[in-house]
Amino acid sequence: MFQANNNQLPTDANPLSVQKSSPLMEMDKNDQSIVLRDETQNGGFSQAQSIIYSSKKRQDDLHMLGLKIKQHEDNIKFLKTQRNKLDESILDLQVILGKYHASSTFTIANEDHSAHQSEDETNQQIILHEKSAASILCQLNTRHGTLAYHLLMTRDVLGVVATLGKVDDDNLNRLFSEYLGLDTMLAIVCKTLEGVKALEVYEKDGHINKGSGLHGLGASIGRALEGRFRVISLENLRPYCGEFVADDPQRRLDLLKPKLPNGECPPGFLGFAVNMIKVEGANLFCVTTSGYGLRETLFYNLFSCLQVYRTREDMLHALPFINDGAISLDGGMVRNTGSFSLGNRVDVDVRFPKASKTSNVSESYAQTEKKMSEIKWEKEKLTEDIKREQALLANAQSSFEKQKQEFVMFLAQSSSHATQNQFPVVRDRTTPR
Repeated sequence: MFQANNNQLPTDANPLSVQKSSPLMEMDKNDQSIVLRDETQNGGFSQAQSIIYSSKKRQDDLHMLGLKIKQHEDNIKFLKTQRNKLDESILDLQVILGKYHASSTFTIANEDHSAHQSEDETNQQIILHEKSAASILCQLNTRHGTLAYHLLMTRDVLGVVATLGKVDDDNLNRLFSEYLGLDTMLAIVCKTLEGVKALEVYEKDGHINKGSGLHGLGASIGRALEGRFRVISLENLRPYCGEFVADDPQRRLDLLKPKLPNGECPPGFLGFAVNMIKVEGANLFCVTTSGYGLRETLFYNLFSCLQVYRTREDMLHALPFINDGAISLDGGMVRNTGSFSLGNRVDVDVRFPKASKTSNVSESYAQTEKKMSEIKWEKEKLTEDIKREQALLANAQSSFEKQKQEFVMFLAQSSSHATQNQFPVVRDRTTPR
Protein backbone atom coordinates (compact mmCIF):
# COMPACT_ATOMS: atom_id res chain seq x y z
CA MET A 1 0.00 0.00 0.00
CA PHE A 2 1.04 3.43 -0.66
CA GLN A 3 2.51 5.21 2.42
CA ALA A 4 2.47 8.90 3.13
CA ASN A 5 5.70 10.75 2.60
CA ASN A 6 7.23 11.68 5.92
CA ASN A 7 8.57 14.86 4.35
CA GLN A 8 5.05 16.18 3.66
CA LEU A 9 4.38 19.56 5.26
CA PRO A 10 2.15 19.38 8.32
CA THR A 11 -1.23 20.91 8.02
CA ASP A 12 -0.58 23.36 10.80
CA ALA A 13 2.62 24.64 9.28
CA ASN A 14 2.58 28.41 8.51
CA PRO A 15 3.82 29.79 5.21
CA LEU A 16 6.20 32.79 5.00
CA SER A 17 4.58 35.49 7.11
CA VAL A 18 3.32 38.59 5.29
CA GLN A 19 2.47 40.48 8.41
CA LYS A 20 5.96 41.89 8.68
CA SER A 21 7.59 43.92 5.99
CA SER A 22 10.35 42.15 4.26
CA PRO A 23 13.51 44.04 3.20
CA LEU A 24 12.27 43.78 -0.37
CA MET A 25 8.97 45.42 0.51
CA GLU A 26 10.80 48.16 2.40
CA MET A 27 12.77 48.92 -0.74
CA ASP A 28 9.60 49.04 -2.86
CA LYS A 29 8.04 51.60 -0.55
CA ASN A 30 11.16 53.71 -0.54
CA ASP A 31 11.35 53.64 -4.34
CA GLN A 32 7.67 54.53 -4.60
CA SER A 33 8.10 57.57 -2.40
CA ILE A 34 11.15 58.64 -4.38
CA VAL A 35 9.28 58.26 -7.66
CA LEU A 36 6.38 60.26 -6.26
CA ARG A 37 8.75 62.96 -5.12
CA ASP A 38 10.50 62.99 -8.53
CA GLU A 39 7.22 63.14 -10.40
CA THR A 40 6.12 66.10 -8.32
CA GLN A 41 9.37 67.86 -8.97
CA ASN A 42 9.28 66.98 -12.69
CA GLY A 43 5.69 68.22 -12.93
CA GLY A 44 6.76 71.60 -11.66
CA PHE A 45 9.63 71.65 -14.10
CA SER A 46 7.29 70.73 -17.01
CA GLN A 47 4.93 73.50 -16.02
CA ALA A 48 7.79 75.97 -15.94
CA GLN A 49 8.87 74.79 -19.37
CA SER A 50 5.30 75.26 -20.63
CA ILE A 51 5.23 78.83 -19.28
CA ILE A 52 8.57 79.62 -20.93
CA TYR A 53 7.44 78.10 -24.24
CA SER A 54 4.13 79.98 -24.18
CA SER A 55 5.91 83.21 -23.31
CA LYS A 56 8.37 82.74 -26.17
CA LYS A 57 5.56 82.02 -28.64
CA ARG A 58 3.64 85.11 -27.57
CA GLN A 59 6.76 87.25 -27.96
CA ASP A 60 7.34 85.80 -31.44
CA ASP A 61 3.73 86.55 -32.40
CA LEU A 62 4.08 90.14 -31.22
CA HIS A 63 7.35 90.45 -33.14
CA MET A 64 5.68 89.21 -36.34
CA LEU A 65 2.79 91.63 -35.88
CA GLY A 66 5.29 94.43 -35.39
CA LEU A 67 6.94 93.51 -38.67
CA LYS A 68 3.54 93.51 -40.41
CA ILE A 69 2.76 96.96 -39.03
CA LYS A 70 6.09 98.26 -40.29
CA GLN A 71 5.47 96.68 -43.71
CA HIS A 72 2.01 98.28 -44.04
CA GLU A 73 3.39 101.66 -42.95
CA ASP A 74 6.17 101.41 -45.56
CA ASN A 75 3.63 100.40 -48.23
CA ILE A 76 1.40 103.38 -47.43
CA LYS A 77 4.38 105.74 -47.55
CA PHE A 78 5.48 104.33 -50.92
CA LEU A 79 1.96 104.47 -52.41
CA LYS A 80 1.46 108.06 -51.28
CA THR A 81 4.78 109.02 -52.86
CA GLN A 82 3.67 107.43 -56.14
CA ARG A 83 0.32 109.20 -55.97
CA ASN A 84 2.04 112.56 -55.42
CA LYS A 85 4.13 111.94 -58.54
CA LEU A 86 0.93 111.26 -60.50
CA ASP A 87 -0.56 114.51 -59.19
CA GLU A 88 2.45 116.35 -60.57
CA SER A 89 2.04 114.63 -63.94
CA ILE A 90 -1.65 115.56 -64.01
CA LEU A 91 -0.79 119.21 -63.38
CA ASP A 92 1.74 119.14 -66.21
CA LEU A 93 -0.81 117.64 -68.62
CA GLN A 94 -3.44 120.16 -67.55
CA VAL A 95 -1.05 122.93 -68.56
CA ILE A 96 -0.55 121.28 -71.96
CA LEU A 97 -4.31 120.87 -72.48
CA GLY A 98 -4.83 124.45 -71.36
CA LYS A 99 -2.50 125.62 -74.12
CA TYR A 100 -4.59 123.69 -76.66
CA HIS A 101 -7.74 125.37 -75.43
CA ALA A 102 -6.11 128.79 -75.50
CA SER A 103 -4.68 128.41 -78.99
CA SER A 104 -6.41 129.96 -81.95
CA THR A 105 -6.77 126.56 -83.61
CA PHE A 106 -8.84 125.32 -80.70
CA THR A 107 -11.29 128.16 -80.17
CA ILE A 108 -14.96 127.38 -79.88
CA ALA A 109 -16.64 127.75 -83.27
CA ASN A 110 -20.29 128.13 -84.23
CA GLU A 111 -20.78 124.40 -84.51
CA ASP A 112 -19.52 124.03 -80.93
CA HIS A 113 -22.18 126.49 -79.84
CA SER A 114 -24.84 124.45 -81.59
CA ALA A 115 -23.48 121.30 -79.93
CA HIS A 116 -23.66 122.99 -76.53
CA GLN A 117 -27.19 124.07 -77.33
CA SER A 118 -27.99 120.44 -78.22
CA GLU A 119 -26.67 119.28 -74.82
CA ASP A 120 -28.92 121.80 -73.10
CA GLU A 121 -31.88 120.52 -75.12
CA THR A 122 -31.16 116.95 -74.06
CA ASN A 123 -31.01 118.00 -70.41
CA GLN A 124 -34.28 119.90 -70.75
CA GLN A 125 -35.93 116.88 -72.37
CA ILE A 126 -34.81 114.75 -69.42
CA ILE A 127 -35.97 117.29 -66.83
CA LEU A 128 -39.46 117.25 -68.39
CA HIS A 129 -39.83 113.70 -67.04
CA GLU A 130 -40.33 115.26 -63.64
CA LYS A 131 -40.78 112.15 -61.51
CA SER A 132 -37.82 110.25 -62.93
CA ALA A 133 -34.46 109.72 -61.25
CA ALA A 134 -32.70 111.09 -64.33
CA SER A 135 -34.72 114.30 -64.08
CA ILE A 136 -33.65 114.80 -60.47
CA LEU A 137 -29.99 114.35 -61.38
CA CYS A 138 -30.18 116.69 -64.38
CA GLN A 139 -32.00 119.36 -62.39
CA LEU A 140 -29.37 119.08 -59.68
CA ASN A 141 -26.67 119.39 -62.33
CA THR A 142 -28.38 122.42 -63.86
CA ARG A 143 -28.51 124.16 -60.49
CA HIS A 144 -25.10 123.20 -59.09
CA GLY A 145 -23.03 122.15 -62.10
CA THR A 146 -20.34 119.51 -61.60
CA LEU A 147 -20.70 119.84 -57.81
CA ALA A 148 -23.88 117.77 -58.17
CA TYR A 149 -21.72 114.70 -58.80
CA HIS A 150 -19.52 115.26 -55.74
CA LEU A 151 -22.20 114.39 -53.20
CA LEU A 152 -21.69 111.19 -51.23
CA MET A 153 -24.58 109.46 -52.98
CA THR A 154 -23.76 110.69 -56.50
CA ARG A 155 -19.95 110.86 -56.65
CA ASP A 156 -19.83 107.46 -58.38
CA VAL A 157 -22.45 108.52 -60.96
CA LEU A 158 -21.19 109.24 -64.49
CA GLY A 159 -24.49 110.58 -65.73
CA VAL A 160 -27.60 109.58 -67.66
CA VAL A 161 -27.26 107.34 -70.74
CA ALA A 162 -28.65 110.08 -73.03
CA THR A 163 -25.91 112.50 -71.93
CA LEU A 164 -22.93 110.15 -72.27
CA GLY A 165 -22.84 109.83 -76.06
CA LYS A 166 -23.40 112.05 -79.09
CA VAL A 167 -24.86 111.38 -82.54
CA ASP A 168 -24.44 113.66 -85.56
CA ASP A 169 -27.31 112.49 -87.76
CA ASP A 170 -30.81 113.43 -86.55
CA ASN A 171 -32.48 110.45 -88.22
CA LEU A 172 -29.98 108.01 -86.78
CA ASN A 173 -30.36 109.67 -83.40
CA ARG A 174 -34.13 109.10 -83.45
CA LEU A 175 -33.60 105.45 -84.43
CA PHE A 176 -31.09 104.83 -81.63
CA SER A 177 -33.41 106.43 -79.06
CA GLU A 178 -36.34 104.33 -80.24
CA TYR A 179 -34.28 101.14 -80.27
CA LEU A 180 -33.03 101.67 -76.71
CA GLY A 181 -36.36 102.95 -75.39
CA LEU A 182 -37.11 105.73 -72.92
CA ASP A 183 -36.27 103.70 -69.78
CA THR A 184 -32.77 102.99 -71.09
CA MET A 185 -32.18 106.52 -72.34
CA LEU A 186 -33.06 107.75 -68.83
CA ALA A 187 -30.96 105.09 -67.09
CA ILE A 188 -28.39 106.31 -64.57
CA VAL A 189 -24.84 105.05 -65.11
CA CYS A 190 -22.55 104.35 -62.14
CA LYS A 191 -18.96 103.20 -62.17
CA THR A 192 -19.38 100.58 -59.46
CA LEU A 193 -21.99 98.54 -57.64
CA GLU A 194 -21.37 100.61 -54.51
CA GLY A 195 -22.54 103.65 -56.48
CA VAL A 196 -25.77 101.83 -57.32
CA LYS A 197 -26.34 100.94 -53.65
CA ALA A 198 -25.88 104.57 -52.59
CA LEU A 199 -28.81 105.71 -54.73
CA GLU A 200 -31.44 103.84 -52.75
CA VAL A 201 -31.51 102.97 -49.04
CA TYR A 202 -33.79 100.36 -47.45
CA GLU A 203 -35.33 99.91 -44.02
CA LYS A 204 -34.97 96.66 -42.07
CA ASP A 205 -38.37 95.51 -43.32
CA GLY A 206 -37.25 95.97 -46.94
CA HIS A 207 -39.19 99.14 -47.64
CA ILE A 208 -37.47 102.10 -49.32
CA ASN A 209 -36.23 104.86 -47.06
CA LYS A 210 -37.82 107.88 -48.73
CA GLY A 211 -35.60 110.30 -46.84
CA SER A 212 -32.30 108.93 -48.15
CA GLY A 213 -30.60 108.43 -51.51
CA LEU A 214 -32.19 109.84 -54.63
CA HIS A 215 -35.62 109.69 -53.00
CA GLY A 216 -34.48 112.10 -50.28
CA LEU A 217 -32.69 114.26 -52.83
CA GLY A 218 -35.82 114.47 -54.99
CA ALA A 219 -37.96 115.41 -52.01
CA SER A 220 -35.52 118.19 -51.09
CA ILE A 221 -36.01 119.89 -54.48
CA GLY A 222 -39.74 119.19 -54.68
CA ARG A 223 -39.48 116.29 -57.14
CA ALA A 224 -40.91 113.13 -55.60
CA LEU A 225 -39.42 110.04 -57.19
CA GLU A 226 -42.05 107.53 -58.27
CA GLY A 227 -41.96 104.10 -59.89
CA ARG A 228 -38.92 102.14 -60.89
CA PHE A 229 -35.81 103.54 -62.51
CA ARG A 230 -32.95 101.79 -64.22
CA VAL A 231 -29.36 102.01 -62.99
CA ILE A 232 -26.35 100.50 -64.76
CA SER A 233 -23.14 99.46 -62.99
CA LEU A 234 -20.21 99.55 -65.42
CA GLU A 235 -18.00 97.25 -63.35
CA ASN A 236 -20.64 94.52 -63.54
CA LEU A 237 -20.99 94.65 -67.33
CA ARG A 238 -19.14 92.18 -69.52
CA PRO A 239 -16.85 94.42 -71.60
CA TYR A 240 -15.78 94.05 -75.19
CA CYS A 241 -12.38 92.37 -75.12
CA GLY A 242 -11.44 92.48 -78.81
CA GLU A 243 -9.26 94.86 -80.77
CA PHE A 244 -9.88 98.51 -81.64
CA VAL A 245 -9.73 100.18 -85.03
CA ALA A 246 -6.10 101.17 -85.56
CA ASP A 247 -5.18 104.85 -85.15
CA ASP A 248 -8.78 105.83 -84.39
CA PRO A 249 -9.07 108.69 -81.85
CA GLN A 250 -12.59 107.50 -81.02
CA ARG A 251 -11.37 103.97 -80.22
CA ARG A 252 -14.05 102.31 -82.34
CA LEU A 253 -14.39 98.57 -81.91
CA ASP A 254 -12.86 96.38 -84.59
CA LEU A 255 -15.94 94.18 -85.01
CA LEU A 256 -16.19 91.42 -87.61
CA LYS A 257 -18.28 92.77 -90.48
CA PRO A 258 -20.92 90.57 -92.15
CA LYS A 259 -19.54 89.04 -95.36
CA LEU A 260 -21.20 87.50 -98.38
CA PRO A 261 -19.66 84.34 -99.92
CA ASN A 262 -17.78 86.60 -102.35
CA GLY A 263 -16.13 88.38 -99.40
CA GLU A 264 -18.05 91.64 -99.76
CA CYS A 265 -20.37 93.20 -97.19
CA PRO A 266 -24.14 92.91 -97.81
CA PRO A 267 -25.52 95.78 -99.92
CA GLY A 268 -26.60 98.75 -97.82
CA PHE A 269 -24.53 97.81 -94.76
CA LEU A 270 -23.37 101.05 -93.12
CA GLY A 271 -21.66 99.81 -89.97
CA PHE A 272 -22.35 99.03 -86.32
CA ALA A 273 -24.42 101.24 -84.04
CA VAL A 274 -21.90 101.02 -81.19
CA ASN A 275 -19.30 102.71 -83.42
CA MET A 276 -21.67 105.46 -84.54
CA ILE A 277 -21.93 106.88 -81.03
CA LYS A 278 -19.34 109.56 -80.34
CA VAL A 279 -17.82 109.45 -76.87
CA GLU A 280 -16.15 112.45 -75.25
CA GLY A 281 -12.42 112.12 -74.61
CA ALA A 282 -12.74 111.90 -70.84
CA ASN A 283 -14.95 108.81 -71.16
CA LEU A 284 -12.97 107.06 -73.88
CA PHE A 285 -10.29 105.67 -71.55
CA CYS A 286 -10.13 104.09 -68.14
CA VAL A 287 -13.63 104.86 -66.88
CA THR A 288 -13.72 101.62 -64.88
CA THR A 289 -11.11 100.37 -62.41
CA SER A 290 -10.23 97.68 -64.97
CA GLY A 291 -9.25 100.32 -67.53
CA TYR A 292 -12.24 100.15 -69.89
CA GLY A 293 -13.95 103.11 -71.53
CA LEU A 294 -17.64 103.79 -72.15
CA ARG A 295 -17.71 102.40 -75.69
CA GLU A 296 -16.54 98.91 -74.76
CA THR A 297 -18.68 98.76 -71.61
CA LEU A 298 -21.91 100.79 -71.67
CA PHE A 299 -22.58 101.19 -75.38
CA TYR A 300 -21.34 97.72 -76.30
CA ASN A 301 -23.82 96.23 -73.81
CA LEU A 302 -26.65 98.47 -75.03
CA PHE A 303 -26.13 97.92 -78.74
CA SER A 304 -23.90 94.84 -78.92
CA CYS A 305 -23.35 94.16 -82.67
CA LEU A 306 -26.48 95.99 -83.85
CA GLN A 307 -26.06 96.53 -87.60
CA VAL A 308 -27.17 99.63 -89.50
CA TYR A 309 -28.47 99.42 -93.10
CA ARG A 310 -29.53 102.01 -95.61
CA THR A 311 -33.00 100.57 -96.31
CA ARG A 312 -35.40 98.04 -94.87
CA GLU A 313 -35.04 95.99 -98.02
CA ASP A 314 -31.25 95.84 -97.63
CA MET A 315 -31.71 94.77 -94.01
CA LEU A 316 -34.16 91.97 -94.86
CA HIS A 317 -31.85 90.62 -97.56
CA ALA A 318 -29.02 90.48 -95.01
CA LEU A 319 -31.05 88.58 -92.38
CA PRO A 320 -28.82 85.45 -92.56
CA PHE A 321 -25.90 87.64 -91.42
CA ILE A 322 -27.73 89.41 -88.58
CA ASN A 323 -27.27 87.96 -85.10
CA ASP A 324 -27.72 90.87 -82.68
CA GLY A 325 -30.39 92.90 -84.46
CA ALA A 326 -30.38 95.62 -87.10
CA ILE A 327 -32.00 98.92 -88.01
CA SER A 328 -32.40 100.77 -91.29
CA LEU A 329 -32.47 104.48 -91.98
CA ASP A 330 -36.03 104.26 -93.28
CA GLY A 331 -37.34 102.88 -89.97
CA GLY A 332 -36.85 99.12 -90.23
CA MET A 333 -35.97 97.35 -86.99
CA VAL A 334 -34.98 93.79 -86.11
CA ARG A 335 -34.56 93.26 -82.37
CA ASN A 336 -32.88 89.88 -82.70
CA THR A 337 -33.11 86.82 -84.90
CA GLY A 338 -36.78 86.27 -85.79
CA SER A 339 -38.11 89.29 -83.85
CA PHE A 340 -39.30 92.26 -85.94
CA SER A 341 -40.68 95.65 -84.92
CA LEU A 342 -43.42 96.71 -87.34
CA GLY A 343 -45.75 99.71 -87.53
CA ASN A 344 -45.07 103.43 -87.30
CA ARG A 345 -42.05 104.86 -85.59
CA VAL A 346 -42.28 105.73 -81.92
CA ASP A 347 -40.82 109.17 -81.30
CA VAL A 348 -38.80 109.06 -78.07
CA ASP A 349 -38.35 112.66 -76.95
CA VAL A 350 -35.07 112.04 -75.08
CA ARG A 351 -32.19 111.80 -77.57
CA PHE A 352 -28.45 112.05 -77.66
CA PRO A 353 -26.98 115.52 -78.22
CA LYS A 354 -25.16 116.33 -81.43
CA ALA A 355 -21.41 116.04 -81.64
CA SER A 356 -19.44 119.17 -82.47
CA LYS A 357 -17.30 119.17 -85.59
CA THR A 358 -14.30 120.39 -83.60
CA SER A 359 -14.51 117.29 -81.41
CA ASN A 360 -12.20 115.61 -83.92
CA VAL A 361 -9.14 117.30 -82.46
CA SER A 362 -5.56 116.74 -83.40
CA GLU A 363 -3.88 113.41 -82.69
CA SER A 364 -1.51 115.13 -80.27
CA TYR A 365 -4.41 116.47 -78.22
CA ALA A 366 -6.13 113.08 -78.24
CA GLN A 367 -2.96 111.37 -77.02
CA THR A 368 -2.56 113.94 -74.24
CA GLU A 369 -6.15 113.43 -73.16
CA LYS A 370 -5.66 109.67 -73.26
CA LYS A 371 -2.57 109.94 -71.10
CA MET A 372 -4.45 112.19 -68.68
CA SER A 373 -7.25 109.60 -68.36
CA GLU A 374 -4.76 106.79 -67.82
CA ILE A 375 -2.90 108.70 -65.11
CA LYS A 376 -6.14 109.60 -63.33
CA TRP A 377 -7.11 105.93 -63.49
CA GLU A 378 -3.76 104.94 -61.99
CA LYS A 379 -4.28 107.52 -59.26
CA GLU A 380 -7.70 106.08 -58.43
CA LYS A 381 -6.19 102.59 -58.18
CA LEU A 382 -3.40 103.89 -55.93
CA THR A 383 -5.98 105.59 -53.73
CA GLU A 384 -7.86 102.29 -53.39
CA ASP A 385 -4.58 100.52 -52.60
CA ILE A 386 -3.82 103.10 -49.91
CA LYS A 387 -7.25 102.62 -48.34
CA ARG A 388 -6.75 98.85 -48.36
CA GLU A 389 -3.29 99.15 -46.75
CA GLN A 390 -4.67 101.56 -44.13
CA ALA A 391 -7.39 99.06 -43.25
CA LEU A 392 -4.80 96.26 -42.96
CA LEU A 393 -2.59 98.52 -40.83
CA ALA A 394 -5.44 99.37 -38.48
CA ASN A 395 -6.29 95.68 -38.15
CA ALA A 396 -2.65 94.74 -37.42
CA GLN A 397 -2.32 97.53 -34.85
CA SER A 398 -5.52 96.42 -33.14
CA SER A 399 -4.31 92.80 -33.04
CA PHE A 400 -0.93 93.95 -31.68
CA GLU A 401 -2.51 95.92 -28.83
CA LYS A 402 -4.84 93.05 -27.98
CA GLN A 403 -2.08 90.44 -27.94
CA LYS A 404 0.19 92.81 -26.01
CA GLN A 405 -2.43 93.15 -23.25
CA GLU A 406 -2.96 89.39 -23.21
CA PHE A 407 0.82 88.87 -22.90
CA VAL A 408 1.06 91.28 -19.97
CA MET A 409 -1.82 89.47 -18.22
CA PHE A 410 -0.16 86.11 -18.95
CA LEU A 411 3.12 87.25 -17.36
CA ALA A 412 1.28 88.56 -14.30
CA GLN A 413 -0.68 85.31 -13.87
CA SER A 414 2.44 83.19 -14.37
CA SER A 415 4.36 85.20 -11.77
CA SER A 416 1.48 84.95 -9.29
CA HIS A 417 1.16 81.20 -9.84
CA ALA A 418 4.89 80.66 -9.35
CA THR A 419 4.92 82.43 -5.97
CA GLN A 420 1.71 80.90 -4.62
CA ASN A 421 2.40 77.31 -5.65
CA GLN A 422 5.73 76.19 -4.15
CA PHE A 423 5.84 72.49 -4.94
CA PRO A 424 6.31 70.63 -1.52
CA VAL A 425 8.49 67.51 -1.23
CA VAL A 426 6.43 64.43 -0.28
CA ARG A 427 7.87 62.76 2.80
CA ASP A 428 8.83 59.07 2.80
CA ARG A 429 6.20 57.45 4.99
CA THR A 430 8.22 54.21 5.36
CA THR A 431 10.97 55.94 7.37
CA PRO A 432 10.55 57.05 10.99
CA ARG A 433 9.92 60.72 11.60
